[in-house]
Amino acid sequence: MGLWRLAEASREVAAEPGRRAKVGLLARCLRELGPEEGAAAVVLLSGEAQRLRTGVGWAALRDLPAPAAAPSLGVREVERELERIAGVHGAGAQAERRRLLAGLFGRATEVEQGFLRAVLVGDLRQGALDALVGDAVAQAAGVPVAAVRRALMFRGSARAVAEAALGGGAAALAGFRLEVGRAVRPMLAASAPDVASALERTGAAAVEWKLDGIRVQVHRDGGEVAVFTRGLDEISARVPEVVEAALALPLRSAVLDGEAIALGPQGRPRPFQVTAARTASRRETDRLRAEVPLSVYFFDLLHRDGEDLVDRPGRERWAALDEAVPTGSRVARTETGDGAEALAFFRKALALGHEGVLVKDPAAGYAAGRRGAGWIKVKPRHTLDLVVLAAEWGSGRRQGFLSNLHLGARAAGEPGLGPWVMLGKTFKGLTDETLAWQTAELLAREVDRDARTVLVRPELVVEVAFDGLQRSPRYPAGLALRFARVVRYRPDKSAAEADTVASVRELATAEGL
Repeated sequence: MGLWRLAEASREVAAEPGRRAKVGLLARCLRELGPEEGAAAVVLLSGEAQRLRTGVGWAALRDLPAPAAAPSLGVREVERELERIAGVHGAGAQAERRRLLAGLFGRATEVEQGFLRAVLVGDLRQGALDALVGDAVAQAAGVPVAAVRRALMFRGSARAVAEAALGGGAAALAGFRLEVGRAVRPMLAASAPDVASALERTGAAAVEWKLDGIRVQVHRDGGEVAVFTRGLDEISARVPEVVEAALALPLRSAVLDGEAIALGPQGRPRPFQVTAARTASRRETDRLRAEVPLSVYFFDLLHRDGEDLVDRPGRERWAALDEAVPTGSRVARTETGDGAEALAFFRKALALGHEGVLVKDPAAGYAAGRRGAGWIKVKPRHTLDLVVLAAEWGSGRRQGFLSNLHLGARAAGEPGLGPWVMLGKTFKGLTDETLAWQTAELLAREVDRDARTVLVRPELVVEVAFDGLQRSPRYPAGLALRFARVVRYRPDKSAAEADTVASVRELATAEGL
């Protein structure tokens, strides 16, 4: 079946406010496409095409051939062409990519061209990210949603999971299991305004320090170690200290979840940007290690010496962790149901320079890739991870810089709100260095502008602190941030990991709004 059908389905999904209806539309399209083309469609719909790293941005999409009069492109054919473009490297790569891109777009109709543009820059505006597409795959294949989600947890690739489900059903999905050496999507935490609120949800819980470092997942198989980020990128060569720490453990094979962090001379955490810059650098590792040494602390164990623990309750995983990892290499943890004791532990974490705490349900399994109720983060102030939707040009000393940020949360399927919901603006908390950086980054993501404002692709995640929420008829969710200011940008997080409107409403309820 042709690309035109997928493009039409995407438009229908974008226009449909209800999540269930979106899933139904996608499922019908996937059934029509069949296993091979359906799997290719999932690559385009889920955002996986962006992970092909085609090197194509808005600038490359400005000068393209006129649309074709009639459709001729197949879905699988388009996937192959994008893989071909992503494979172009070396001298003359930019020109060759443009040539291939022009050939692809020259065969696309106007509707298909619009769809391809959105796919390449991550602007489908249909809410069809992994979770939604995963549910559609389950419906199209006639398999339990839980089976698809579990396979996605272990495999990471929406395409591979879709191909298995559509071609082989539940039996094929059962073949996806935890593999040492293949990254598992990390479990994420919900938010609570204070420790007492978190304990109300979990009951007696494990309370851990929340370190302000880089999330790492460490796989060891004998003498081989692979280190992955929360985005599933392998960074083993950049973090030799983490590799050495894993090799020092009395284990043959393991999958550990933890945090790598740069500490100062007194053992206090250095600023997040220091750790982020160290783990992002691919050059001069020995020099950087001497200047900015990393420490690694583990808080979970998903596999130990041939035994998978991922489905075990937290208390069993932590007991196994305590047996395998020495105290000095574990994140500090206490177990309590007493609010005063948990609050004292929280205050100690803050006094030592950490972000806050995580409150974890001891009965919860490892819900990879999802923000479940099993883990709840508590910080000393209201903060949200939001996405920059637009920015306004500054004045005075900020003349020539994009300054006032338009901040949005994920709608996450709330009817009538679209994919992103604006919650307010801020120009506070920005250093001169950040102003220059964000101006360059936002202009690289520009999609439109007027005399005052530049609209951008919703990609940059920024951590924002605020004093509270207020009711506001000006914004779609009826809520606005009070006295918002930028804490930091979060290059380690994708837009899909930004906080949701539902989380904001929960904070509003806690404040009595």
